Amino acid sequence: MELQVADRMKDYQEGIFQVLNEKKEQVEKSGRKVYNLSVGTPDFKPAEHIMQAVTEASKDPDNYKYALKDIPELIQAVINRFQKRYGVALQENEITSVYGSQEGIAHIGLSLCNPGDIVLVPDPGYPIFAIGPSLANAEIVTYHLTEENHYLPDLKGLDKELCKKTKFMIVSYPLNPVCKTAPDSFYRELIVWAKENNIIILHDNAYSDIIFDGKVGKSILSFEGAKEVCVEFYSLSKSYNYTGARMGFLVGNEFLVQNFKKLRSQIDYGTFLPVQYGAIAALNGPDDMIIEQCGEYQKRRDALCGGLRSIGWEIPDSEGTMFAWGKIPEGYTDDVAFVMELLEKSGVLCTPGSSFGELGKGHVRFALTMPVEKIEEAVLAVKNSGMIK
Repeated sequence: MELQVADRMKDYQEGIFQVLNEKKEQVEKSGRKVYNLSVGTPDFKPAEHIMQAVTEASKDPDNYKYALKDIPELIQAVINRFQKRYGVALQENEITSVYGSQEGIAHIGLSLCNPGDIVLVPDPGYPIFAIGPSLANAEIVTYHLTEENHYLPDLKGLDKELCKKTKFMIVSYPLNPVCKTAPDSFYRELIVWAKENNIIILHDNAYSDIIFDGKVGKSILSFEGAKEVCVEFYSLSKSYNYTGARMGFLVGNEFLVQNFKKLRSQIDYGTFLPVQYGAIAALNGPDDMIIEQCGEYQKRRDALCGGLRSIGWEIPDSEGTMFAWGKIPEGYTDDVAFVMELLEKSGVLCTPGSSFGELGKGHVRFALTMPVEKIEEAVLAVKNSGMIK
């Protein structure tokens, strides 16, 4: 008997992070030190009041039953957070939870697309942006983000016939991996353009609390007319270090949110109640930890980007996210080969830019997931490797 699987599985190769982890383990087994700056898992702890809320809720046996829905206190906490943080007034029917924005983006195309519908995704961009819609048999078309256009999509330059066939467009700023922010004028232009072309905008807002140099992250919903055409994924993973708990939300246009909520009601029984109570504590809690954490990420950014520039590797300052992005040094052409050689010779592990799309080739991404002193050690290790001329 020959077992058959879905044809789409041919498109999914072994994940780059698995490949890098296997290489990292080989280097570590040889006794060498590795500075792992590849995976964007926060190394900060959740605030004490968040962990306490989860702990207390987990002591109640009734909280181990099916949740079935988002409890009212959780929805109110989201309303409170968006009003306080972004000045956005949300209604109850404009909110639904997801198991983190990764899961949400993976599934929302199933609620929006018919087979063959076009979805616009950024290049470079986070892989799930394309993988999610592809599960719905949508046609993925990339829009280019270039340094010349300040890593913003050229809306006026997009083909008009293509736009007529497009169901939705995924946008995210600050954007992983290119670490760039967008000006207010871009969001205003985007909303008008989306209405003119009858295109839904899906904004991934994972990093609005990690923006540097005095800039303030915003929700797309804070701009006039956004709710008519936009939905936004909001995640607790990066702001609150609530990564393993898997808690995020889709907010915005009521029709689109409720449509997605209907889909998700067919595939799960609601988020584990202790996780919901922890999220309530996070959303209703103080911002002190978030602000301090952003400051620490900026110090790490300065140590990495400034440090690498000081040894001759021109990595520009990240504007936001917990990452840094730049071109591989002169003399190298293959970013994957460069990453492997860098790990072998310096112990520093980063992610090849080609993992994020065709335009990511020739670049690398660093995760700011080590304290400043460790990052300084990593920069010195790169210097001593002799790879930077």
